[in-house]
Amino acid sequence: MSSGTTVIHSARLVRASGIVDDAWVRFDGDRIAAVGTGGAWAEPSGLDAPDVHVTDAAGRLLAPGFIDLHCHGAGGAAADEGVEAIERILSVHNRHGTTRSVLSLVTASIDDLVSQVQTIAAISRRDPRLLGSHLEGPFLDHGFRGAHDPALLRAADAASVDRLLDAADGTLRQITIAPEHEGASAAIARFVGADVRVAVGHTGADFDTALAAFDAGASLLTHAFNAMPAIHHRMPGPVVAAMHAPHVTLEVINDGVHVHPDVVRLAFAGAPGRIALITDAMAAAGSADGRYLLGSLEVDVVDGVARLVDGGSIAGSTLTLDVALQRAVAVSGLSVEVAIAALTEVPAAAIGRAHDLGRLDVGFAADAVLLGDDLSVERVWGAGTELA
Repeated sequence: MSSGTTVIHSARLVRASGIVDDAWVRFDGDRIAAVGTGGAWAEPSGLDAPDVHVTDAAGRLLAPGFIDLHCHGAGGAAADEGVEAIERILSVHNRHGTTRSVLSLVTASIDDLVSQVQTIAAISRRDPRLLGSHLEGPFLDHGFRGAHDPALLRAADAASVDRLLDAADGTLRQITIAPEHEGASAAIARFVGADVRVAVGHTGADFDTALAAFDAGASLLTHAFNAMPAIHHRMPGPVVAAMHAPHVTLEVINDGVHVHPDVVRLAFAGAPGRIALITDAMAAAGSADGRYLLGSLEVDVVDGVARLVDGGSIAGSTLTLDVALQRAVAVSGLSVEVAIAALTEVPAAAIGRAHDLGRLDVGFAADAVLLGDDLSVERVWGAGTELA
């Protein structure tokens, strides 16, 4: 946590409503203390003190820090590998503009998941970059399991649900569930009651079943279009159900592999203000091609595309959020404001943090990314501290 003051001035500040020219932001410690335009940033006395850091943005874009709701790894490390691995993951994604991450755990035994969730909980209490955990399994559908070990998939039961909630101790941010299976309805109710965001995903559910889950309180769709039935004009499936339910946020992996760029544009049109761009990154993000493990399964990464050795299913991505942003604007034709909202305001709201994350406003977290004209990341601040 920073105890100093940072001033970033002469920026084009990105808001969902538009871009504000000649803007400035002042961080005091880990919070935003003031925001304005023009030369007023220089008026407070003491700006030459040793603990004051002044950055001239020189007309570049200044965006809120990026928030990744769904990330498994980076830099050769996976979220289930312990403290040092998690530090490496966070540091790699920091360099690409992500200032807050929810770390995702693939299907494993309940015993292993309990231990992994406890590790993430302990780190999240001392490191503001880590928002908590996402359980992507084990309560998934076999037919749409993707890169999850079929031997470890299981129906949800009350004892397992309670063990996971107890282990997380308030730090479980979301859990992916296939709502069509036995025990799913009770599990959804239990997780929602514990203030955990339930995501529909890795599911064979039809439109009505998915919509019933959303009506019961599920509020996310895990990597929309992937590991679920496709949209059919008579069987619209879970994607259209998510678009139909106004409280649901749809995750999208915008790497050019998981979802076609025109379908990305379609998603933003179908659920305006409710698309969260995620990485679903595995260990090879920010690292080299080669063989990796995703949970208990072997993965080959070739030309940056991760696929299971056995069966060839896509196995996460090597995406970073800056690339997702660049593709959203340059390839899918979205405005900078809309694309950046999908990395900031939308994911913040999806996990109940709209009051303090995702915007450059007074009282919000001092998280910011300075972007070049090509939307490349130049500097990054998180909780008031320069991270990259």
